[in-house]
Amino acid sequence: MTQQARPTDPRLSWQGAISFDDSTDWRIPYEQLSLFPPDALRERAAMPAGVRISFRTDTDFIIGHIDPITDSEEDCSSIDLYCNGEYRGSVQLSGLKSFRFDGLPTGDKLVEIWLPQHREFRLRSLGFSDDATITPYDDTRPKWVTYGSSITHCRAAASPSFTWPAIAAREHGLNLTCLGYGGNCHLEPMVARMMRELPADFLSMKVGINIYGSESLSPRTFQSAIIGFVHIVREKHPNTPFVIISPIFSPPRENTRNAVGFTLDEMRQEVAEAVQAMRDQGDSNLYYVNGLELFGPDLAHLLPDDLHPNAEGYKIMGQNFVQKVAGKFFTKTT
Repeated sequence: MTQQARPTDPRLSWQGAISFDDSTDWRIPYEQLSLFPPDALRERAAMPAGVRISFRTDTDFIIGHIDPITDSEEDCSSIDLYCNGEYRGSVQLSGLKSFRFDGLPTGDKLVEIWLPQHREFRLRSLGFSDDATITPYDDTRPKWVTYGSSITHCRAAASPSFTWPAIAAREHGLNLTCLGYGGNCHLEPMVARMMRELPADFLSMKVGINIYGSESLSPRTFQSAIIGFVHIVREKHPNTPFVIISPIFSPPRENTRNAVGFTLDEMRQEVAEAVQAMRDQGDSNLYYVNGLELFGPDLAHLLPDDLHPNAEGYKIMGQNFVQKVAGKFFTKTT
C-alpha cells in the first residue's frame, strides 16, 4: 500500500519554480505568458532547471508518476535524489512513466528531488509508504536568483544537481532560483520585472553570449540595456548584492566581430564599464566579474563545441563561482 501526493499537495515544497499550470512548473509567470515572447523563451522556461521538490518524511521509498519522456537524449532527462543534503542517486527518465528510489535512510529526513534541467517535466503524483509522515520544508537559506543563457541552463551537465548553479548553491548554502534560458538571455525588460518581484538575498546574471550570437544588441545599445535591466531590478532590491558576469571563454568568438561589430573581448569591456558607471552613481553593492575567471582559456579543452562546457567544465565553473564570486560578494549586508 502507498499513499499519494499530487503536485499541488501542500506537503510538497517546490523550490526554484516561479509559477504552475496544471502539472507543469514554469520559470516565468504563467499568467503573463503572452508577455514573454518568443516561443523559444517560453519553451526554455517550461524546463525546470534548478527546480526541486522538497519535503520532510520518514518513508522508506519514493515513487513518482510522470508523463512519459520519449526524448532519447538521456543526459537531459534524469532526476536526482538527495536525503539530508547527501546525494542518493539518479534515474534516467527517457521512455519511463514512473521512477522509484528505494532504501532511503530510516527515520525523519529532508528529501530533495532535483528535476530535469533541459526537458519539460510533468509530475502526476508521488507515492510513499502508507504510514509515512510528510511535511513541507521551509528552506530558510539565503535566496539566490541567477539569470543567464544556455551556459547557466547547463544542458550538458551530468545531471540536474550538477549544473554549475546547483553545485554553487549546495556548496555555499543558498536557496537557488535559476533563470538560465538556453539561447534566450537578451536582457528583456519583462525578465527584469520578474526578478524585481522575486525575494532575493543575492542576485547575479551572466550576460553577453546570446546577444553576441543573435546580434540582438549592438555597441550602441548593449551598455544601456544592462543599466536599464539592473535599474528595474533595483527598484525593489536597492541594496542586494548583485554580481554581473561577462562571457566565459569561447575561442572562435574572442576576436571575431559579429554582424553588429562586437567581439567577446569587447563585450567584456562593455559589461565592466556599465557596472563601473552604476557604481560611480552610488551602487556599492553591484559587482563586475570577468567571465574568464569562471572559465578561461586554460579550460578550452572542456568546450566540445567551442561554446558550451561539458559536464566536467560545469563542475569547475560551479567551484570557481563559489571561490571567486559567492565567497567574495555573497555575504549578508545590513
